[in-house]
Amino acid sequence: MIRRMLLLSALLTGPALAAGPLAPAGAPASAFPKPDRPVAEIVAPQWSSEAERDKAGEFDAVARGMGIATGETVADIGAGSGYYVVRLSPLVGPGGKVLAEDVTPAYLASLERRVKALDNVTIVHGEAHDPRLPPASVDAAILVHMYHEIAQPFGLLHNLAPAMRPGGRVGIVDADDIPSRHGTPPTLLRCELAAVGFREIGFQTLSGGAYLAIFAAPAPDERPRPESIRPCRDAATPL
Repeated sequence: MIRRMLLLSALLTGPALAAGPLAPAGAPASAFPKPDRPVAEIVAPQWSSEAERDKAGEFDAVARGMGIATGETVADIGAGSGYYVVRLSPLVGPGGKVLAEDVTPAYLASLERRVKALDNVTIVHGEAHDPRLPPASVDAAILVHMYHEIAQPFGLLHNLAPAMRPGGRVGIVDADDIPSRHGTPPTLLRCELAAVGFREIGFQTLSGGAYLAIFAAPAPDERPRPESIRPCRDAATPL
């Protein structure tokens, strides 16, 4: 047990140059229903240039809306090119941590090179249905322009919940559009999050037709069993 704790501490205190999971596997993807909607294909590690995103004030708006503070541990789920990672690192400071999680090996390799000099960033190789993050380790998690690409959202959310600390926030940024056009209608998003026990605590519009929806993860006794989760047929879109 002591050896395992020392290993976990080492993984969380510096850049991981051989990305791997930080926690044992959670519930398998097969335990959850498939979403009753299309799933968009992963086509690129970022959806727009960093200069354009900075000009639009995207990061500042999301960080402010999420209330991200110095000293916090923030997980970027689907970190892609690292746009948020390199901006979160100075924001949380040397006393904070950034967990840059992704499932695509090429993106992870690029991230490792980009954050090599950032001592408070750890690269995490997750799974499509499981971010593989340590229990009660995360103050805030963000999923930016990738929710519509999650093939097993119920599994990902269910396995993310134990990683959240009490009072932790999960922020989802997406376009207000149908999944086939790389977006998620807010009604559908709310239905899928509620099905896994998440509670909406904030919502704001962003530039370019996007939005930030913020949720509180369910406490252990509020988490539904995987077999009891039902897809959101009334809120789903057939397109």
